[in-house]
Amino acid sequence: MLEQDRQLLVSAVEDAAIVARSFFFSGEVESWDKSPDNPVSEADLAVNALLRERLMSARPDYGWLSEETKDNADRLSRRRVWIVDPIDGTRDFLRGRTGWAVSVALVEDGVPLLGVLAAPARSQFFIAEAGQGVWLNEHRIEISGCENIEHCRLPGDPATIAAKWWPEPWGPLTVEKPNGLALRIAKVASDEADAFFEGRPMGEWDIAAAALILTESGGVISDRDGGPLRFNKPEPKLHGVVAAPRQLHGEVVRRVRNGIVALQALRATRAQQSPTA
Repeated sequence: MLEQDRQLLVSAVEDAAIVARSFFFSGEVESWDKSPDNPVSEADLAVNALLRERLMSARPDYGWLSEETKDNADRLSRRRVWIVDPIDGTRDFLRGRTGWAVSVALVEDGVPLLGVLAAPARSQFFIAEAGQGVWLNEHRIEISGCENIEHCRLPGDPATIAAKWWPEPWGPLTVEKPNGLALRIAKVASDEADAFFEGRPMGEWDIAAAALILTESGGVISDRDGGPLRFNKPEPKLHGVVAAPRQLHGEVVRRVRNGIVALQALRATRAQQSPTA
């Protein structure tokens, strides 16, 4: 059955990528804010509709969780659930930048079985299957062998990586940071970067497919505290993320944890020093 699910998923995402690409290159995409600083576009909704029709019509007994669909608790009673971000990286999409992707995972009992990530503006198509590895454009990929944290390539903002509040400085090697979280993780999986971290909460849909892509490349992915990721939770949020080669993951988690503590202390000090009304 999983092979049929894989074929179904790959075909659906290929077609969804064509739709997203057509909007992207049209130069005329209607967009609005779902909430302050949280954009969505007609392309997000069109891709979401296509994926839902294709995947749920073929597997009506599976659950559905998507950033662009009102959540339904029915998914919690389903062992297998599609987790979808129709366009991960909408800001880049709307700005005409390539750092966005169509991201879909199939999870079973909270664990990803299949993950597909299509970045048509970059001519990239990732496919991962639990226990079977991960492919980028039909070539198997593996994570970096980097062993020195100071030499890690990080997809992040140079100013953030170099900020003085970090208790231990990171190395100076930053690489391009796509707007889409999934693509940042995929860069680690494909050896375009060595590690990635994000301390802020995120939706499960942001990284469900990328989490499997990362682990099948040989890496380790966790929340920001090093805890395991579980998907299809009642509240589909994740407590940050750390993705890295196995030999570096624990060290990255430690540094991120210490950095969050230092930043919180700095903010508290600044708040105390601010004049009161």
